[in-house]
Amino acid sequence: MKILKLTPAIKDNIWGGTRLSREFEMVSFADRQAEAWVLSCHGDGECIIENTEFKGRTLSDVLANEGKGYLGTNCEKYEFFPLLIKLIDANDDLSIQVHPDDEYAMRVEGEYGKTEAWYIIDCDENSELIYGFKKDITKEEFRRSIEENTLSEYVNRVKVKKGDVFFIEAGTLHAICKGILLAEVQQNSNTTYRVYDYGRLQNGKPRELHVEKAIDVTSLKAADADGKPMGETVDYGTHSETMLVDCNLFTMKRLDVRESAKVIADSTSFVSLVALEGNGVVMHDDTCITLYKGESLFVPAGFGEVEILGSVTVLESRAK
Repeated sequence: MKILKLTPAIKDNIWGGTRLSREFEMVSFADRQAEAWVLSCHGDGECIIENTEFKGRTLSDVLANEGKGYLGTNCEKYEFFPLLIKLIDANDDLSIQVHPDDEYAMRVEGEYGKTEAWYIIDCDENSELIYGFKKDITKEEFRRSIEENTLSEYVNRVKVKKGDVFFIEAGTLHAICKGILLAEVQQNSNTTYRVYDYGRLQNGKPRELHVEKAIDVTSLKAADADGKPMGETVDYGTHSETMLVDCNLFTMKRLDVRESAKVIADSTSFVSLVALEGNGVVMHDDTCITLYKGESLFVPAGFGEVEILGSVTVLESRAK
């Protein structure tokens, strides 16, 4: 078993900006870099391994050949690789959208549903996102608001700041709005049902909406979010740890490393390490791997203890 450094898949969606290339040194020939899929085995955008004897191969290819032991016992129940992790630069508003749960998505789309979590890396002053509805709404009101272009009157807008965390269960209507740079941990799915896209054109045509499917899966209850992590911050002297999200699908933790931090990859799950700010190295025995801003490492389940050295903020994610 070896730690794998991953090259992300870059997406150039119409709402994207340039921060991923300017600040995270993501390589892309596109004018926009909307998303970097920094941990992905999804067919719509695979990570490529850039070290070890597996260099040049996709992560999914290596995992298929090396066996599920790389994933851990938590992943034995999953038919597919369970997680997809992204960095997202919203230079413009994303569409108002919703994702189905597992039952609906597997039946209709042939892949997992999508519960996700966002960590706000940075944002413009007065940035906001859309999170559910301000009050309970009926299916008929939801449909009419889409048809009459009055949906904005019903959605719940939440002000955001750097360091905020938002957990978005499948079925929650939502949108990332312009000026936000975030990290997203989600189920391994690319199923999105758009209900409003601001009348934008792509290649001269409006982007497809998925109104009927969205009405099928959207929770119509009032929703709110305070941006607070699920756990407290614990200071260990050389670093601190904050449990951002702990749900039935994954954990999402922020490590603020000032000097050093130890991470243990036990037999239950692989560990994803993504550097959000600063620079460091990951040590194991005589192996030393850089972990610079924007870089992503896959640590196999059962690998044991690794040490992060430097001044670096790391997003640590595991499957459950």
